[in-house]
Amino acid sequence: MAYDEHRMGLKPVYRRVWARRGERPKAVVAHRYRWFYLCTFVEPETGEALSLLVDGVDTGVMSWALREFRGWLGEEEGVRLVFLPPYSPELQPVERVWPLVNEAVANRYFADLEALMEAVERRWLALQGDRELLRRRTLFHWWPGAKGSA
Repeated sequence: MAYDEHRMGLKPVYRRVWARRGERPKAVVAHRYRWFYLCTFVEPETGEALSLLVDGVDTGVMSWALREFRGWLGEEEGVRLVFLPPYSPELQPVERVWPLVNEAVANRYFADLEALMEAVERRWLALQGDRELLRRRTLFHWWPGAKGSA
């Protein structure tokens, strides 16, 4: 399983959009600095995934997330952490999922954090249901067992 967290907040996410020649598209925004995190575990070989919405990331939250993850796996399963080298997002399979999550919030205005969380939750549930898409996005050639399932 691969794990990463993604900070989502009321600071807008911009994306390019089509517009008529000579017209400039407008996006309503209001820079506010409130956020939450989407903590996500993905199994690249199968596309199975678990995501948790949390209000911050610290040792307490991470301990809780690992307990939730262990419960999701099953009681008999243990969790062994293997750390990637620092500053190497290109090696992190879950990093390639975040642009898909951002599609739900790009160029949109949210009145409050709860509305943003609802939009992200709806998008994540749709992504979680599409295991093949998650598998295609996260299964790197070097992932253990990738040669047999790619």
